[in-house]
Amino acid sequence: MKLLIIDDDTGLCELLSEYLTAQGFNVQSVHDGEQGLKLAQANDYALILLDVMLPTLDGFEVLKQLRQTKLTPVIMLTAKGEDFDRIFGLELGADDYIPKPFNHRELLARVKAITRRIEHITTMNATSNNKLVVNGVTINLAAREALIKQTTLTLTGTEYEILALLAKRAGEVVSKEQISEDVLGRRLASFDRSIDMHVSNIRKKIAEHLPNELIKTIRGTGYVFIQGE
Repeated sequence: MKLLIIDDDTGLCELLSEYLTAQGFNVQSVHDGEQGLKLAQANDYALILLDVMLPTLDGFEVLKQLRQTKLTPVIMLTAKGEDFDRIFGLELGADDYIPKPFNHRELLARVKAITRRIEHITTMNATSNNKLVVNGVTINLAAREALIKQTTLTLTGTEYEILALLAKRAGEVVSKEQISEDVLGRRLASFDRSIDMHVSNIRKKIAEHLPNELIKTIRGTGYVFIQGE
């Protein structure tokens, strides 16, 4: 699987490239936002590791422009304790984030969680034609897409996975912890708003087509997808 690292720290890029290559990934790295965006738009990467602070174009602008044309999974590399960076990155469509400095094993776990998801989807696409229809939303499990009134929702991979999980368990409360473990492949840390931000993005995209609220917040617990009639 091809990975792209966009980070101006050349030493870190070399270390990550060596480490991830040893894990079986095909890694390419660039050190400025403009070049990184060009590569991301021109190639089909399984995953992009994107730093926030970059020359020419910062990570947010790279992600914003990339999301206009491609839904390649993106993990943002943020400064430790910078909550704004994390929230803003998730709002723009990042799949996950990891604060610097980070443990290489933790990064690998995040990378594998997303790439495993892609492998599972590829396998399922070849063997399944299942569709799930809940309260006006059609989840095409084989094509990995969600539709409302024949219009495909523009969802990132993580947003799709969360919506599909909630739809499959419509009428049940699904905890944030369960969503994080099932979709992101990691335990939800205290004060981590990742799942909240992803659900907020999904709601906004659904609201463009349906007036009624489909995903209800259960305070202090999680979310429930309304079954409808």
